[in-house]
Amino acid sequence: MRPLRLHLSNFGSFREPTTVDFSGIDYFALVGPTGAGKSTVIDAICFALYGTAPRWGREKSVAPALAPSASAGEVALVFEAGGRRYGVVRVLQRSARGVVGTREARVEELDGTVPETAPLADLLAASVRLLGHGDGVTGEVERITGLPYKFFTQCVVLPQNRFAEFLHAPPRDRQDLLVQLLDAGVYERVGKRAGQEEKAARDRAEFIRDELRKIQGSDEAAERAASERLSTLRDLSHQVGLEVAALRDQDDELRRVREERAAGEERLTALTALAMPADVPTLADALRTARAAAAECARRIAELEAAERDAEDELSELPDRIGLVRTLELLHDHERTSAELAAAEAKAAAAVHEAALLATGLASAAAALTAAEAERERVRDTHTAAELARRLRVGEPCPACLRAVNELPHHPPLTDMETADRALRAAREGRENAERAHRAAELESVKLGQRVTALSERLTTLPAPATADGAELGRLIDAATAAETAAKSARAATREARAAHARAERRVEELSARAERGWRDLSAARDSVVALDAPPLDRDDLARAWTTLLTWREEAAARGRRTLSTLIQRLVAAEQALAAERGSIAERLRAHHVAVPSKADASALHEAAVTAVALASGELERIRRDREHAAALAAQAAELDEQARVAHELALMLRANNFERWLCSEALDVLVTSASVTLRDLSDGQFELALSDKNDIEVIDHREAGLARSVRTLSGGETFQAALALALALSDQVAGMAAAAARSLDSIFLDEGFGTLDPATLDTVAVTLERLTTGRDRMVGVVTHVPALAERVPVRFEITKDESGSKLSTVIT
Repeated sequence: MRPLRLHLSNFGSFREPTTVDFSGIDYFALVGPTGAGKSTVIDAICFALYGTAPRWGREKSVAPALAPSASAGEVALVFEAGGRRYGVVRVLQRSARGVVGTREARVEELDGTVPETAPLADLLAASVRLLGHGDGVTGEVERITGLPYKFFTQCVVLPQNRFAEFLHAPPRDRQDLLVQLLDAGVYERVGKRAGQEEKAARDRAEFIRDELRKIQGSDEAAERAASERLSTLRDLSHQVGLEVAALRDQDDELRRVREERAAGEERLTALTALAMPADVPTLADALRTARAAAAECARRIAELEAAERDAEDELSELPDRIGLVRTLELLHDHERTSAELAAAEAKAAAAVHEAALLATGLASAAAALTAAEAERERVRDTHTAAELARRLRVGEPCPACLRAVNELPHHPPLTDMETADRALRAAREGRENAERAHRAAELESVKLGQRVTALSERLTTLPAPATADGAELGRLIDAATAAETAAKSARAATREARAAHARAERRVEELSARAERGWRDLSAARDSVVALDAPPLDRDDLARAWTTLLTWREEAAARGRRTLSTLIQRLVAAEQALAAERGSIAERLRAHHVAVPSKADASALHEAAVTAVALASGELERIRRDREHAAALAAQAAELDEQARVAHELALMLRANNFERWLCSEALDVLVTSASVTLRDLSDGQFELALSDKNDIEVIDHREAGLARSVRTLSGGETFQAALALALALSDQVAGMAAAAARSLDSIFLDEGFGTLDPATLDTVAVTLERLTTGRDRMVGVVTHVPALAERVPVRFEITKDESGSKLSTVIT
């Protein structure tokens, strides 16, 4: 696993979005003060890959990943492994209850052709396929890197306080790690595959032996018997061929006799089919009757047409009936209008007189109303004066003349005011009634005047009738009506006669057509037997012609039946002879076990013989092929048995319990030997590493006469030297020791211990790390706050921290 780009947002102490670009870098250092956030970068790499980090304690813990004041955060890592590029993203979120969890996680394979210096967004956008999401991301990362989290933190990331885990690990744990790194599981898979190959080879060999058992009958004796049968059948087929040729001649003769018989039966059938139609005997009489009826209809038409002409002539001599009717109607209209006009004029005169009388009454009513109104005014004034007089006092001024009253006046008795009002109302009612009656009379007079005017105008516009004699007009109309009726009856009788004549003509045509068809049927009947010398026919009488033909038919049919009887006798004899010959050939074929169909003809017998030869030849060829195939199968079975034996031995060897232990022990020897070289340099020749009898790692102290002791007795600085030597050896040697499918440790990150080294040792460590990256495709990263080491690293990621969080800058020297 080699990182290319790391992005952090609200992760740990990095609150602001921060991107770390590892592209093109083989050796770098994370530098800065204690607590600045150097190890957080390594934590981010671990978290992106495995969802946790070694500094957080519990393996499943994610709470430390999110910045304390943030509600959401994100880590994205683009890395390469096994020649492919991948991207992994994990998004953190704090719930309402303050619980931190992973909201989203995904790992994708990315397009490796995108330049690794491209922006992070472009790298992640170039997705080839989604490999896993959610809880499945960690498992997919383990598949890609080949390392579970436990071993990743022992040989790729060496975190604070856990730097010496591999050095101090029990032998069993070291063996588990080496199995992962060396992909020793491939040998187990090879062993299983060998077992599968053994089973497959044995199954195939058994299948081949089953096939051999199926063809056991194809031996040398079977081949000899098949060859002899083929020779016998060839001789028999030749003889049958000669006899079948003679049978074919007999078949041809028999076929000719059958054809003659069929022709005779066909002629007899044609003769038997001749029959006179049922209507032929009566057809001539019916035709004569129909022609006579048609002639009678023609004569009747002539008589009726003469009667029709007479009726039309009589009708034409009379005036037009419609004109007479119109003249009579005009006369009646003129008389009716004149009578109506006279009546209207009389009513109009009476209405005028009535209106005049009502006008006089209206004037009287108006005068009476005027008198009543004057009387009421007089009575009212009298009452007013009386009221004033009642108030007068002698010596006081009069309210009317303002003079002093000397003497009270005397007034007669007063008339009742109510009586005067009733008289006035009665006078008004009388005037209103008189006005209504006068208006009605005038309106009626106007209406009657308009009626008189309208009738006068209509009478003026009516044409004067040609005659005033209504009785004469009625007589002429009756005569014209009678003449029209007679003419109509004559025309109807003529039409009926013509229809009857048309029906008679159609009957004649129908019978004539039937007669013609009868002659055609007779000709067709004779033509069907003309080849049998049918006699010529008389065209004068259809019934007589049919009788002549049927008489001849009886004689010809008798001759045909005699000829047919002779042919049947010949046919039976020929068929019996042919059947006997075929039976003889069939028996000889069956005697040689040749399948012969029942009632086989000559061709079928010959075909059976030829088929038997072909089958015998095929059987001989099959036996020969089976013998060759059996030899090949036997060789294959022997080869498969050998393959199964080799696979069985390989499976036994790889199934041995100590094979994995032996492999890991050899690998550990190589690692310890390589680490000892580095440790001698780091310790100035004081220390080497060695393996005890129990496979524990021990340190050899050359300053103590080569005393071997436990690595746990080393001081802090010495432990760092030994662990670093072992880690560098692990990174450097594992690819060369592993199987072809092993994991390649492309990166190593060291996060501890450099502050415990003296200057000379620190210089040796620096040289060792530089040598580890020189000429090799491996990334080495160190976390340090030791300036002497940081200054020697070509790329430094300097990390500082303020109140807003950690900041990262890149320094290249």
